[in-house]
Amino acid sequence: MTIDMDTMLAKIKDRQWALADIDWDAPGAETISDEFRPKLKAFMADLCWIENIGARGFAALAKKAPTTTLAEIYRYFHAEEQRHANAELALMKRWGMLDDGEMPEPNVNIRLAMQWLDTYADGMSLSILGTVIPMLEVALDGALLKFLLDEVEDPVCHQVFEKINNDESRHLAVDFEVLNMIGHAKARRLAIDFVGNVASPGLIIGALMYLPLLNRVRNEMEDMGMEPERLYNAVKRFKQLGERGEYTWRVPTYQVLKRHAAMVVNPRHPYHLLANSMVWLSERYPRPLLKPVPSWFKELTYEPAA
Repeated sequence: MTIDMDTMLAKIKDRQWALADIDWDAPGAETISDEFRPKLKAFMADLCWIENIGARGFAALAKKAPTTTLAEIYRYFHAEEQRHANAELALMKRWGMLDDGEMPEPNVNIRLAMQWLDTYADGMSLSILGTVIPMLEVALDGALLKFLLDEVEDPVCHQVFEKINNDESRHLAVDFEVLNMIGHAKARRLAIDFVGNVASPGLIIGALMYLPLLNRVRNEMEDMGMEPERLYNAVKRFKQLGERGEYTWRVPTYQVLKRHAAMVVNPRHPYHLLANSMVWLSERYPRPLLKPVPSWFKELTYEPAA
């Protein structure tokens, strides 16, 4: 079913929320055990930064949008992803994981992803960004957030992620509608766009950044006890949502990411020898070569502003 983007934009505007809507001092913070706290802190820090990576991706998509309505939707999504990151920071603060003024340190793979986004994202085509973003959002919504809600009993956490999940469901609806729209293009145009991007330094560097980042998050989730089935089901959902669209299957990037994701969730696939080696190598990346954390880092705050 085709989405009316004007109706969707009106719904997005109507469903906005703020950190000030949450009672951050409500009971429940004590449900986080001292044993679980360090792992949860690392998980939440990564989650917060992944939200910001999504925000930067939507900012780039807003510049590629074929209509003013879609561009405005992407600008709202950009702001919503930043709000999600701020809400996750506020949860970390509530759980005693952050001191006053402290911000979580992004790991090296996230730093490299930020560096790539700031350098190349604005030059990527709609078909590339429009496929990678929904893949990350399906993984986030279908595996990470649901896992967190099963592991954490704090009712404030559940209240926050109910709001985040509602936002993400609208993001996914628009993401896959746009993918279907991209697939409606002529085959020759799709092929030229795909080949032109595959041969570009930006996409090659992006792949070298994307593979270890995804495997690092996957490994951390397994260390926390997440069943492989969760990731498998998330990837299955990416495929199912794509198959609902009449033309999505024609997008080459969708087909590539669908096959790559199937390798990621198969723990016995030889692919992990490569990806985990890249994680190991990235840990040894010379820190002086990393660029400063981008300026949009300063927009992060756990303060419950309206």
